[in-house]
Amino acid sequence: MTKHFLTLLDLDKDEAETLIQRAIELKKMVQEDTPHELFKNKTLAMIFDKSSTRTRVSFETAMVQFGGHAIFLSPRDTQLGRGEPIEDSARVLSRMVDIIMIRTFEHEKIEKFAEYSQVPVINALTDMYHPCQLLADILTYVEHRGSIKGKKIAWIGDGNNMCHSYINAARLFDFKLHIASPAGYEPDQQIMSAAGDCVSFTSDPKQASEQADLVVTDVWASMGQEEEQRKREKSFHNFQVNQALMTGAKPDALFMHCLPAHRGEEVSAEVIDGPQSVVWDEAENRLHSQKALLELLLNSR
Repeated sequence: MTKHFLTLLDLDKDEAETLIQRAIELKKMVQEDTPHELFKNKTLAMIFDKSSTRTRVSFETAMVQFGGHAIFLSPRDTQLGRGEPIEDSARVLSRMVDIIMIRTFEHEKIEKFAEYSQVPVINALTDMYHPCQLLADILTYVEHRGSIKGKKIAWIGDGNNMCHSYINAARLFDFKLHIASPAGYEPDQQIMSAAGDCVSFTSDPKQASEQADLVVTDVWASMGQEEEQRKREKSFHNFQVNQALMTGAKPDALFMHCLPAHRGEEVSAEVIDGPQSVVWDEAENRLHSQKALLELLLNSR
């Protein structure tokens, strides 16, 4: 049976821990200029319904470093963008390439694609989940502070795809997630309920971040929500991660943001550009964690 990565829960706990340790090894190989062309002549198809900087560059670079190839596919230059059924595109592409990455809107679309694909499919972002980013975030925390097990993580802001993936990560990596969102922007209740006591919710960002080991946020209006910007600015006004909020967290707490960021909105410049911020390591780690993921999935075949 083909192994896909549509949410973090497609990994078991052992696979997840091993993947993070393997990412550390692969990162060291890059730093030491050690060749690791493990997948020569292997091809990754990258399907983008949503634009991206970090996702495209990290996956494409990953395949180059592995000695393979990556093909960029946008709706403008594929039959997917002209209405070809997802099932047909999945059947055709998976006969020609070794692995497929999709960045799209509806999560159901990637589930259907995976159902008809003969090769592994990676969720590089849907409206419901962003699991690849979480692999990078966990890797970054482990590099800076060691195991994340049992730690207090504060999610401040929209109950969006990143928040949903943090909920799944709490289950997978055994940390305590404290979510603070304004009314009307809570995370999906089913996803939160499934996590049990790994997750707690409040409408008070100060309460969520109190004595936290890590504070995380995201933009107030995600891709496709720009028309709601002004409404969201009012709702999220008290949910900015600033120095006052970080002062309530542990003195050595880290700050993360998946980027791109809007300084002065969801995070102050003082925090994102300050000493507790590890956002640049976090961004780089998309490359290394996704290489470990690619290796896991390609070897599973």
